[in-house]
Amino acid sequence: MRDQLHLNRRQFLRGTGVALSIPLLETFSVAKIGAEPIPRRMVCIGNSFGMYQPQFFPKTAGADYQLTPLLKPLEKHRQDFTVFSHLDHGIRGGHYAIHSFLSGVKYSDAAAMPAGNITLDQRMAEVVGVETRVPSLTVGSENGLHGGCMMSWTRTGVRVPPIQGPRELFQKLFLNEGKSGNAKAVDQFALRGSILDAVQGDAESLGKRISGRDRKKLDEYFSSVRDVERRIQQRERWRAVPKPKAPIEQPQNKNLVDDIPELYELIALGLEIDSTRIASLELAGANFNTGLLNLKKGYHALSHHGQDPENIAGLVKLETYQMLQFSKFLDRLKSVKGVHGETLLDQTAVLFGSGMGNANAHTNSDLPILLAGGGFRLGEHRVMPENKAERVPLCNLFVSLLQRMGVQDDRFGHSTGTLTGLELVG
Repeated sequence: MRDQLHLNRRQFLRGTGVALSIPLLETFSVAKIGAEPIPRRMVCIGNSFGMYQPQFFPKTAGADYQLTPLLKPLEKHRQDFTVFSHLDHGIRGGHYAIHSFLSGVKYSDAAAMPAGNITLDQRMAEVVGVETRVPSLTVGSENGLHGGCMMSWTRTGVRVPPIQGPRELFQKLFLNEGKSGNAKAVDQFALRGSILDAVQGDAESLGKRISGRDRKKLDEYFSSVRDVERRIQQRERWRAVPKPKAPIEQPQNKNLVDDIPELYELIALGLEIDSTRIASLELAGANFNTGLLNLKKGYHALSHHGQDPENIAGLVKLETYQMLQFSKFLDRLKSVKGVHGETLLDQTAVLFGSGMGNANAHTNSDLPILLAGGGFRLGEHRVMPENKAERVPLCNLFVSLLQRMGVQDDRFGHSTGTLTGLELVG
């Protein structure tokens, strides 16, 4: 079985849950003695409406900047993150451009791009997702403004549907289908495989007799077929390997505010047990006001504050809560240590931001971007050039993150290179 599934002993033990009690020790030890490189991981976190800029961006650059009210919850992690000013994608569209956060490309412009509007997480998943049971986790809500979670996209322009709550995320990571479910899955794999074989064979035959424009459409179709085949192969590879035993009870969905801590915990667990190395979490939802916060208005209404002090106070309260939970997530990643002292946060680059800069003005410039962990030398406020002729695309940072993950791309979206000055520790 081990040969058929292409799993080495360490991977098999992880899959059966044996590695749960010492989640990263084996990974760390074999990596340090040169048997294999330390796995790199990526988490992307975004929200629908940006951050209130006057209380997010520091006023001075460098390592000695003064923490703003919205960065204050991250004070103990000061050396582990860098905040960037004046990074964006140079696009417009207000709410209808938020989905470009991780791609730099609006879906209306995707057809003109070589890789469409594929997002950072999905590009990573194409390359490193084969190493884990779950190529990537996309977590969010379908009840947000303009269609809910729209943060992750494939290269064929398909939105990746989100896992919508802690209960569903728990089930994705820890619940097995059982014998009957596995038997059904085998039948589904065989059926899908035969359909794809037949359709692809017909399409290849057709491709010899069509025009150049139609051939381009056919190439896009082939790309979609390959995506499906890849997903089938991924699921078939892990079908016979039991999921790890859950270290916590199955949570119940509550509401978007109260669910955030559990979503972060489950994402951390997914990374810790190596079920996935890539995750994205979108904090979407126009009515982000239930549960703990007791706000009079929803997220969308507060973000369009109209300079009203009461609205701004409510918005900052909501965003402070987001940053408090983000800080606890960094705590959680720091708490997992290997035998040589490297933490899960050292392995995991965590990107926090939004496709919206100023929701009140519906602008997509000066995005609130923060990078933590990942083995980078951080701990400063980097102020990028504000002059339009010298502006640095946010996608330059994405190229650097891709290369850190082992994806050998030198371009992404509308990038012009890598982000200079993003040094590695050690």
